[in-house]
Amino acid sequence: MSMTVNRIGHVEPILSGKKPGRSEQVGGNDKADTINLSAQATGQAERYQVLELIKSAPELDEARIAELRQKIDDPSYINDRIVNATAEKILNAWFA
Repeated sequence: MSMTVNRIGHVEPILSGKKPGRSEQVGGNDKADTINLSAQATGQAERYQVLELIKSAPELDEARIAELRQKIDDPSYINDRIVNATAEKILNAWFA
């Protein structure tokens, strides 16, 4: 069984007593609001930021790391061309 309620007359929505475009100051106190965090809260916030940074870091490619280690261990791999290319990449990343 369902029941229907019909509207009785026109109902205006409840509005706040504040008029648009008008600002009011309460209490007349000129002091700024402040907030103080405990050392524990600050530490927790820092830990949260570090965890979020870790979560957003890309996954490590262990196979690629092993390949690069092998190349670096090979004395013939590191030559002027490789050193110059690496230096250029570092400078581009630093000043980009």
